[in-house]
Amino acid sequence: MSSQYDITETLDVKGQSCPMPVVKTKGAVDDLDEGQILEVVATDSGSMSDLAGWAEGTDGVTLLDQVEGDDVYKHYVEKTA
Repeated sequence: MSSQYDITETLDVKGQSCPMPVVKTKGAVDDLDEGQILEVVATDSGSMSDLAGWAEGTDGVTLLDQVEGDDVYKHYVEKTA
């Protein structure tokens, strides 16, 4: 899946539960330039809805995709502004 996107940075939040995946994602996105893509790798199933809700309510970011694997959830977030 990651080959579909030109990933700038990968954020590993495996083993962390809400709200840390969102908090750390926000911090990592803040460090990106416009157009860059962050891959977030999590083990918390709640990160699927948490990151989707965060991206929907946050200006300047777009959630490109979410992929559910074997106990691993990958999220692709683009900084748009």
